Amino acid sequence: MAWDAVGLERPGAVFDREAEWKALTAFVTDQRPGPALGLVTGRRRQGKTYLLEALTRVTGAFFFRAHEGTERESLESLGEAFAGHTGSPRVPAWRDWDDAVDALLGSGGENPAPVVIDQFPDLVRQSPALPSVVHRAFKRAGYTLRPRLLLGGDSSLVTNRLFTDHSALRALADLSITVDPFDFRQAAAFWDVDDPRLAALLHAVVGGTPAHRSLAAGEGPTGVEDFDAWMCRTVLNPRTPLHWEATRLLNEEADQHDRPLCHAILTAVALGHATTWAITHHVSRPLTDVSHALRLLEHCGLLRGEPDAFLTTALRYRIAEPLLAFDHAVLAPHRSTLEQEDTAGVWEKLASEFTGTAVPAAFAQLCRDWALRFAAPDTFGAPVATAAHGTLPRGEYGPEREAEVVVRGGGGHRPLLSVGQARWNEIMDIHHLDRLRHVLAVLAARGEDISRAKPACYGGAGFSPRLHAAQDREEVLLVDLERLYHGA
Repeated sequence: MAWDAVGLERPGAVFDREAEWKALTAFVTDQRPGPALGLVTGRRRQGKTYLLEALTRVTGAFFFRAHEGTERESLESLGEAFAGHTGSPRVPAWRDWDDAVDALLGSGGENPAPVVIDQFPDLVRQSPALPSVVHRAFKRAGYTLRPRLLLGGDSSLVTNRLFTDHSALRALADLSITVDPFDFRQAAAFWDVDDPRLAALLHAVVGGTPAHRSLAAGEGPTGVEDFDAWMCRTVLNPRTPLHWEATRLLNEEADQHDRPLCHAILTAVALGHATTWAITHHVSRPLTDVSHALRLLEHCGLLRGEPDAFLTTALRYRIAEPLLAFDHAVLAPHRSTLEQEDTAGVWEKLASEFTGTAVPAAFAQLCRDWALRFAAPDTFGAPVATAAHGTLPRGEYGPEREAEVVVRGGGGHRPLLSVGQARWNEIMDIHHLDRLRHVLAVLAARGEDISRAKPACYGGAGFSPRLHAAQDREEVLLVDLERLYHGA
């Protein structure tokens, strides 16, 4: 049976993921002769498997999800699933993976035949030669058949090794998709939250990971006034899965590596120690150990190292999963207390840590994401290429100065378009603009071209009349929560 991609509508149960769905349906309906390989990756809990299962239901494709086991057990399970899919009364007795892959690729005849194997890296752990088997099978398939093989895998170290640009599978692939967390606007819609302040608070806890809603029994806060009670019912409640999700996530990703060091590094980053030197000093471990753990956490997608906007040779680390940042900055030090005392009473004490540490960091990242993804082309006077945190070190120019949102344009010289500060609970006033002017003056003294740079204030609590007046004179750009979530 041949399908038309236009007729493969995205099921209503699949929220958003329009670009991913369009790419997948175009891949499985591609009429070109010969086999084609697609790679689908994503961190755990992002809905990768859910998306692939939805695709197989719409197309009637064969779907197999691998599990840990021996090679023989996996071949038998695959054979049983394949027999059930084809309606065969006999389970194929495949001798090895060569037999199995040949059978899968030949199952559709001359029509495009999608075959989905999820958690493919689990099979490779059992059978390290499997990528070479797939490669050989593709060479044997020729051009009369049209198999469309989709391999799925989490963002683990094994997946990264298998699906990177330098691997044999990546060289063979016609399609490569990463299922990322929802951006902050998609996340607000997913949780049915219209209030920008509530959306920002919620995002500082659960981020854009879809599975976190199901781990909270599908329940979100009904309003800002319900947020504290919702926290007590879900994230802070040891009897709910969401309470333990951050711990489980790290344990799964870190596997047999130095988990205590990984926890210590994440705590350091959550508390604002963003550079390798600062992290090493905070955890009191050798630099070689810390550097190894940082690479591991980056490969797992839990940490991101990004160049400082002013010190491009320095990396600043941030936690990619807000729930992990919240857990290490706020929850983990008090978990035993939560198990013994009244949750509401404990949260009353922890709320100030949340609004003083976790929310400001998460809010600054929202502002950078807005500048990069949602700001209108004329907002900064040119297309935005990067939005990053910038640090001017202490020295001849005075005390250390930071700018949470430094926007640069594209091209070889990366022109400076904007220098901004982000404040969550502080009404921003003219002194914030003065600080930005000082930063720009320092940059100019260092030789940076600031002729196109706009000072910007990103405020979660609003702006003073004097700052609004400065905006009217086009001296500053003001971005509030409403603009972050609904404007450009």
